[in-house]
Amino acid sequence: MSAVHPHVIHALLAAALFGASTPLAKVLVGDVPPLMLGGLLYLGSGLGLGIARLIRDQGWSASGLPRGEWRWLLAAIVFGGMLGPVLLMYGLQTTTASTASLLLNLEAVLTAVLAWVAFREHTHRRVVIGILAIVAGGALLSLPNALSANHGDQGSLTIAAACLCWAIDNNLTRRVSSSDAMFIASVKGLVAGSVNCAIAIALGLQWPATQAVLSTMVVGLLGYGASLVLFVLALRGLGTARTGAYFSTAPFLGAALALLMGEPAGAQFWWAGTLMAFGVWLHLTETHEHEHPHEPMVHEHPHTHDEHHQHAHDADWDGSEPHNHRHHHEAMTHKHPHYPDIHHRHSH
Repeated sequence: MSAVHPHVIHALLAAALFGASTPLAKVLVGDVPPLMLGGLLYLGSGLGLGIARLIRDQGWSASGLPRGEWRWLLAAIVFGGMLGPVLLMYGLQTTTASTASLLLNLEAVLTAVLAWVAFREHTHRRVVIGILAIVAGGALLSLPNALSANHGDQGSLTIAAACLCWAIDNNLTRRVSSSDAMFIASVKGLVAGSVNCAIAIALGLQWPATQAVLSTMVVGLLGYGASLVLFVLALRGLGTARTGAYFSTAPFLGAALALLMGEPAGAQFWWAGTLMAFGVWLHLTETHEHEHPHEPMVHEHPHTHDEHHQHAHDADWDGSEPHNHRHHHEAMTHKHPHYPDIHHRHSH
Protein backbone atom coordinates (compact mmCIF):
# COMPACT_ATOMS: atom_id res chain seq x y z
CA MET A 1 0.00 0.00 0.00
CA SER A 2 2.91 2.37 -0.56
CA ALA A 3 1.21 3.77 -3.66
CA VAL A 4 -1.79 6.03 -3.17
CA HIS A 5 -4.88 3.84 -2.94
CA PRO A 6 -7.56 4.85 -5.50
CA HIS A 7 -10.15 5.06 -2.73
CA VAL A 8 -7.92 7.59 -0.94
CA ILE A 9 -8.24 9.78 -4.04
CA HIS A 10 -12.03 9.34 -3.87
CA ALA A 11 -12.03 10.48 -0.23
CA LEU A 12 -9.86 13.53 -0.90
CA LEU A 13 -11.93 14.59 -3.93
CA ALA A 14 -15.09 14.19 -1.85
CA ALA A 15 -13.51 16.40 0.81
CA ALA A 16 -12.54 19.06 -1.74
CA LEU A 17 -16.07 19.28 -3.16
CA PHE A 18 -17.77 19.36 0.23
CA GLY A 19 -15.22 21.79 1.65
CA ALA A 20 -15.87 24.25 -1.18
CA SER A 21 -19.63 24.07 -0.56
CA THR A 22 -19.45 25.68 2.91
CA PRO A 23 -18.15 29.15 1.94
CA LEU A 24 -20.42 29.08 -1.13
CA ALA A 25 -23.41 28.26 1.08
CA LYS A 26 -22.38 31.15 3.35
CA VAL A 27 -22.89 33.49 0.39
CA LEU A 28 -26.33 31.99 -0.29
CA VAL A 29 -27.55 31.93 3.33
CA GLY A 30 -28.39 35.62 3.19
CA ASP A 31 -30.76 35.12 0.25
CA VAL A 32 -32.36 31.77 1.16
CA PRO A 33 -33.73 30.77 4.62
CA PRO A 34 -31.65 27.97 6.24
CA LEU A 35 -34.38 25.30 6.11
CA MET A 36 -35.11 26.01 2.45
CA LEU A 37 -31.39 26.26 1.66
CA GLY A 38 -30.68 22.85 3.20
CA GLY A 39 -33.55 21.34 1.23
CA LEU A 40 -32.50 22.89 -2.09
CA LEU A 41 -28.88 21.75 -1.65
CA TYR A 42 -29.96 18.13 -1.38
CA LEU A 43 -32.73 18.47 -3.96
CA GLY A 44 -30.14 19.70 -6.49
CA SER A 45 -27.98 16.73 -5.55
CA GLY A 46 -30.82 14.23 -5.95
CA LEU A 47 -32.15 15.61 -9.22
CA GLY A 48 -28.72 15.92 -10.84
CA LEU A 49 -27.59 12.44 -9.84
CA GLY A 50 -30.99 10.98 -10.69
CA ILE A 51 -30.72 12.32 -14.24
CA ALA A 52 -27.14 11.03 -14.48
CA ARG A 53 -28.29 7.58 -13.35
CA LEU A 54 -31.15 7.56 -15.86
CA ILE A 55 -28.67 8.32 -18.64
CA ARG A 56 -26.14 5.76 -17.38
CA ASP A 57 -28.63 2.92 -16.89
CA GLN A 58 -31.06 3.95 -19.65
CA GLY A 59 -33.90 3.85 -17.13
CA TRP A 60 -34.65 3.88 -13.40
CA SER A 61 -34.60 0.83 -11.20
CA ALA A 62 -34.94 0.45 -7.42
CA SER A 63 -32.65 -2.59 -7.54
CA GLY A 64 -29.67 -0.55 -6.42
CA LEU A 65 -30.08 -1.61 -2.78
CA PRO A 66 -30.90 -4.97 -1.17
CA ARG A 67 -34.17 -4.99 0.79
CA GLY A 68 -32.50 -5.51 4.18
CA GLU A 69 -30.35 -2.36 3.78
CA TRP A 70 -33.14 0.17 3.23
CA ARG A 71 -33.48 0.86 6.96
CA TRP A 72 -29.84 1.95 7.11
CA LEU A 73 -30.23 4.27 4.13
CA LEU A 74 -33.46 5.82 5.45
CA ALA A 75 -31.85 6.49 8.84
CA ALA A 76 -28.82 8.02 7.08
CA ILE A 77 -31.18 10.26 5.08
CA VAL A 78 -32.82 11.57 8.28
CA PHE A 79 -29.55 12.37 10.05
CA GLY A 80 -27.28 13.35 7.15
CA GLY A 81 -29.72 14.63 4.55
CA MET A 82 -32.40 16.36 6.62
CA LEU A 83 -30.94 17.39 9.99
CA GLY A 84 -27.23 17.92 9.24
CA PRO A 85 -27.42 20.47 6.40
CA VAL A 86 -30.21 22.51 8.04
CA LEU A 87 -28.24 22.76 11.29
CA LEU A 88 -25.17 23.88 9.33
CA MET A 89 -27.16 26.56 7.49
CA TYR A 90 -28.50 27.92 10.81
CA GLY A 91 -24.96 27.91 12.22
CA LEU A 92 -23.66 29.83 9.20
CA GLN A 93 -26.01 32.70 10.03
CA THR A 94 -23.86 33.67 13.03
CA THR A 95 -20.45 32.20 12.14
CA THR A 96 -17.88 33.21 9.52
CA ALA A 97 -17.32 30.82 6.63
CA SER A 98 -13.70 30.09 7.57
CA THR A 99 -14.56 29.39 11.22
CA ALA A 100 -17.54 27.24 10.26
CA SER A 101 -15.40 25.31 7.78
CA LEU A 102 -12.77 24.50 10.38
CA LEU A 103 -15.34 23.61 13.05
CA LEU A 104 -16.49 20.85 10.70
CA ASN A 105 -13.36 18.97 11.81
CA LEU A 106 -15.59 17.65 14.59
CA GLU A 107 -17.29 15.43 12.03
CA ALA A 108 -14.13 13.36 11.54
CA VAL A 109 -13.61 12.94 15.28
CA LEU A 110 -17.20 11.92 15.96
CA THR A 111 -17.23 9.63 12.89
CA ALA A 112 -14.11 7.82 14.07
CA VAL A 113 -15.32 7.54 17.68
CA LEU A 114 -18.63 6.03 16.56
CA ALA A 115 -16.83 3.69 14.16
CA TRP A 116 -14.54 2.42 16.90
CA VAL A 117 -16.97 2.35 19.83
CA ALA A 118 -20.38 1.58 18.33
CA PHE A 119 -19.41 -0.34 15.16
CA ARG A 120 -16.18 -2.00 16.40
CA GLU A 121 -14.07 -0.97 13.41
CA HIS A 122 -10.39 -1.69 13.91
CA THR A 123 -7.93 1.15 13.49
CA HIS A 124 -4.21 1.71 13.86
CA ARG A 125 -2.26 4.06 16.14
CA ARG A 126 -0.92 5.87 13.07
CA VAL A 127 -4.47 6.64 11.95
CA VAL A 128 -5.39 7.96 15.40
CA ILE A 129 -2.35 10.25 15.48
CA GLY A 130 -3.18 11.49 11.99
CA ILE A 131 -6.75 12.30 12.98
CA LEU A 132 -5.53 14.15 16.09
CA ALA A 133 -3.09 16.19 13.97
CA ILE A 134 -5.82 17.16 11.49
CA VAL A 135 -8.27 18.07 14.24
CA ALA A 136 -5.61 20.02 16.14
CA GLY A 137 -4.99 22.05 13.00
CA GLY A 138 -8.66 22.96 12.79
CA ALA A 139 -8.91 23.76 16.49
CA LEU A 140 -5.83 26.00 16.32
CA LEU A 141 -7.61 28.40 13.99
CA SER A 142 -11.29 27.91 14.76
CA LEU A 143 -11.27 28.20 18.56
CA PRO A 144 -9.91 31.77 18.83
CA ASN A 145 -12.27 32.92 16.09
CA ALA A 146 -15.26 31.22 17.67
CA LEU A 147 -14.52 32.73 21.10
CA SER A 148 -14.14 36.22 19.68
CA ALA A 149 -17.46 36.15 17.79
CA ASN A 150 -20.49 37.67 19.54
CA HIS A 151 -22.68 34.72 18.65
CA GLY A 152 -19.85 32.27 18.23
CA ASP A 153 -21.01 29.91 20.98
CA GLN A 154 -24.51 29.49 19.57
CA GLY A 155 -23.32 29.10 15.98
CA SER A 156 -20.50 26.75 16.99
CA LEU A 157 -22.85 24.51 18.99
CA THR A 158 -25.26 24.33 16.07
CA ILE A 159 -22.45 23.37 13.70
CA ALA A 160 -21.23 20.79 16.24
CA ALA A 161 -24.73 19.29 16.24
CA ALA A 162 -24.58 19.12 12.44
CA CYS A 163 -21.25 17.28 12.71
CA LEU A 164 -22.80 14.72 15.06
CA CYS A 165 -25.65 14.13 12.58
CA TRP A 166 -23.17 13.61 9.73
CA ALA A 167 -21.02 11.30 11.89
CA ILE A 168 -24.06 9.09 12.49
CA ASP A 169 -24.86 9.32 8.77
CA ASN A 170 -21.31 8.25 7.80
CA ASN A 171 -21.45 5.13 9.95
CA LEU A 172 -24.93 4.21 8.74
CA THR A 173 -23.93 4.76 5.10
CA ARG A 174 -21.05 2.36 5.56
CA ARG A 175 -23.65 -0.39 6.01
CA VAL A 176 -24.87 0.19 2.44
CA SER A 177 -21.56 1.17 0.82
CA SER A 178 -21.28 -2.02 -1.25
CA SER A 179 -24.33 -0.96 -3.29
CA ASP A 180 -24.46 1.47 -6.22
CA ALA A 181 -23.01 4.75 -4.94
CA MET A 182 -24.95 6.90 -7.41
CA PHE A 183 -28.22 5.21 -6.45
CA ILE A 184 -27.56 5.83 -2.74
CA ALA A 185 -26.66 9.49 -3.26
CA SER A 186 -29.55 10.23 -5.64
CA VAL A 187 -32.18 8.67 -3.36
CA LYS A 188 -30.74 10.48 -0.36
CA GLY A 189 -30.84 13.82 -2.17
CA LEU A 190 -34.34 13.39 -3.60
CA VAL A 191 -35.94 12.27 -0.32
CA ALA A 192 -34.14 14.69 2.02
CA GLY A 193 -34.41 17.65 -0.36
CA SER A 194 -38.11 17.13 -1.10
CA VAL A 195 -39.06 16.70 2.57
CA ASN A 196 -37.11 19.76 3.79
CA CYS A 197 -38.43 21.96 0.96
CA ALA A 198 -41.99 20.76 1.68
CA ILE A 199 -41.58 21.56 5.38
CA ALA A 200 -40.22 25.01 4.53
CA ILE A 201 -43.19 25.79 2.30
CA ALA A 202 -45.64 24.43 4.89
CA LEU A 203 -44.12 26.81 7.45
CA GLY A 204 -44.83 29.74 5.12
CA LEU A 205 -41.34 30.34 3.73
CA GLN A 206 -41.27 31.89 0.26
CA TRP A 207 -39.77 30.05 -2.71
CA PRO A 208 -36.51 31.90 -3.59
CA ALA A 209 -35.81 33.69 -6.86
CA THR A 210 -34.94 31.45 -9.81
CA GLN A 211 -31.27 32.49 -9.85
CA ALA A 212 -30.87 31.69 -6.15
CA VAL A 213 -32.59 28.31 -6.61
CA LEU A 214 -30.36 27.34 -9.54
CA SER A 215 -27.19 28.51 -7.77
CA THR A 216 -28.08 26.55 -4.64
CA MET A 217 -28.91 23.39 -6.56
CA VAL A 218 -25.63 23.52 -8.51
CA VAL A 219 -23.70 23.86 -5.23
CA GLY A 220 -25.72 20.95 -3.85
CA LEU A 221 -25.06 18.73 -6.88
CA LEU A 222 -21.30 19.19 -6.60
CA GLY A 223 -20.76 19.71 -2.85
CA TYR A 224 -23.29 17.16 -1.60
CA GLY A 225 -24.16 14.90 -4.56
CA ALA A 226 -20.88 14.22 -6.37
CA SER A 227 -19.08 14.44 -3.03
CA LEU A 228 -21.36 11.75 -1.53
CA VAL A 229 -20.85 9.40 -4.49
CA LEU A 230 -17.07 9.67 -4.02
CA PHE A 231 -17.47 9.31 -0.23
CA VAL A 232 -19.44 6.07 -0.59
CA LEU A 233 -16.78 4.67 -2.93
CA ALA A 234 -14.14 5.56 -0.33
CA LEU A 235 -16.17 3.91 2.46
CA ARG A 236 -16.30 0.74 0.37
CA GLY A 237 -12.53 0.57 0.11
CA LEU A 238 -11.19 2.21 3.27
CA GLY A 239 -13.74 1.78 6.06
CA THR A 240 -15.40 4.53 8.07
CA ALA A 241 -12.62 5.81 10.33
CA ARG A 242 -10.02 6.15 7.57
CA THR A 243 -12.47 7.69 5.10
CA GLY A 244 -13.53 10.15 7.81
CA ALA A 245 -9.88 11.00 8.44
CA TYR A 246 -9.22 11.90 4.80
CA PHE A 247 -12.55 13.69 4.58
CA SER A 248 -11.51 15.85 7.52
CA THR A 249 -9.36 17.84 5.10
CA ALA A 250 -12.63 19.34 3.80
CA PRO A 251 -12.79 22.02 6.55
CA PHE A 252 -9.28 23.19 5.71
CA LEU A 253 -10.08 23.34 2.01
CA GLY A 254 -13.28 25.26 2.76
CA ALA A 255 -11.38 27.71 4.94
CA ALA A 256 -8.78 28.19 2.20
CA LEU A 257 -11.52 29.03 -0.30
CA ALA A 258 -13.05 31.46 2.18
CA LEU A 259 -9.69 33.22 2.40
CA LEU A 260 -9.49 33.41 -1.38
CA MET A 261 -12.93 35.01 -1.30
CA GLY A 262 -11.59 37.82 0.90
CA GLU A 263 -11.47 36.65 4.53
CA PRO A 264 -8.16 37.48 6.29
CA ALA A 265 -5.51 34.89 7.28
CA GLY A 266 -2.82 34.91 9.92
CA ALA A 267 0.00 32.70 11.14
CA GLN A 268 -2.49 30.39 12.85
CA PHE A 269 -3.94 29.40 9.49
CA TRP A 270 -0.59 28.29 8.13
CA TRP A 271 0.31 26.37 11.29
CA ALA A 272 -3.06 24.68 11.04
CA GLY A 273 -2.34 23.77 7.42
CA THR A 274 0.98 22.21 8.43
CA LEU A 275 -0.66 20.05 11.10
CA MET A 276 -3.34 18.90 8.67
CA ALA A 277 -0.80 18.08 5.98
CA PHE A 278 1.15 16.00 8.53
CA GLY A 279 -2.03 14.11 9.43
CA VAL A 280 -2.83 13.36 5.80
CA TRP A 281 0.76 12.18 5.23
CA LEU A 282 0.44 9.73 8.16
CA HIS A 283 -2.66 8.26 6.55
CA LEU A 284 -1.21 8.13 3.04
CA THR A 285 1.82 6.19 4.29
CA GLU A 286 -0.10 3.77 6.54
CA THR A 287 0.50 0.04 6.07
CA HIS A 288 -1.51 -2.78 7.62
CA GLU A 289 -0.72 -6.44 6.94
CA HIS A 290 -1.31 -9.71 8.82
CA GLU A 291 -2.74 -13.17 8.27
CA HIS A 292 -6.52 -12.97 8.37
CA PRO A 293 -9.51 -15.23 7.65
CA HIS A 294 -12.44 -14.59 5.30
CA GLU A 295 -15.78 -16.08 6.29
CA PRO A 296 -18.13 -17.38 3.58
CA MET A 297 -20.44 -14.61 2.37
CA VAL A 298 -22.78 -13.70 -0.47
CA HIS A 299 -23.20 -10.09 -1.63
CA GLU A 300 -23.35 -7.84 -4.68
CA HIS A 301 -21.08 -4.95 -5.70
CA PRO A 302 -18.89 -3.85 -8.64
CA HIS A 303 -15.67 -5.92 -8.66
CA THR A 304 -12.79 -7.28 -10.70
CA HIS A 305 -11.48 -10.84 -10.55
CA ASP A 306 -8.77 -10.15 -7.98
CA GLU A 307 -7.63 -12.60 -5.30
CA HIS A 308 -10.92 -12.11 -3.42
CA HIS A 309 -13.16 -12.70 -6.45
CA GLN A 310 -12.20 -16.00 -8.01
CA HIS A 311 -15.68 -17.32 -8.82
CA ALA A 312 -17.65 -18.83 -11.68
CA HIS A 313 -20.49 -17.07 -13.47
CA ASP A 314 -23.97 -18.55 -13.80
CA ALA A 315 -24.75 -16.41 -16.88
CA ASP A 316 -22.69 -15.54 -19.93
CA TRP A 317 -19.97 -12.99 -19.21
CA ASP A 318 -18.32 -10.89 -21.90
CA GLY A 319 -15.08 -10.49 -19.91
CA SER A 320 -15.56 -6.80 -19.06
CA GLU A 321 -14.38 -5.50 -15.68
CA PRO A 322 -15.42 -4.17 -13.30
CA HIS A 323 -18.81 -5.83 -13.43
CA ASN A 324 -21.64 -6.22 -10.95
CA HIS A 325 -23.55 -9.34 -9.95
CA ARG A 326 -24.45 -11.35 -6.86
CA HIS A 327 -21.53 -13.62 -6.02
CA HIS A 328 -20.35 -16.05 -3.34
CA HIS A 329 -17.08 -15.90 -1.36
CA GLU A 330 -15.58 -19.13 -0.10
CA ALA A 331 -13.82 -19.29 3.27
CA MET A 332 -10.10 -18.59 2.99
CA THR A 333 -7.10 -17.43 5.04
CA HIS A 334 -4.25 -15.39 3.59
CA LYS A 335 -1.94 -12.46 4.21
CA HIS A 336 -1.62 -9.19 2.28
CA PRO A 337 -1.78 -5.41 2.88
CA HIS A 338 -5.40 -4.31 3.36
CA TYR A 339 -7.84 -1.70 4.70
CA PRO A 340 -11.09 -2.38 6.61
CA ASP A 341 -13.04 -2.46 3.35
CA ILE A 342 -16.17 -4.54 2.67
CA HIS A 343 -14.06 -7.71 2.56
CA HIS A 344 -11.84 -7.01 5.60
CA ARG A 345 -14.10 -6.19 8.53
CA HIS A 346 -12.50 -8.75 10.79
CA SER A 347 -11.42 -8.67 14.42
CA HIS A 348 -7.78 -8.37 15.48
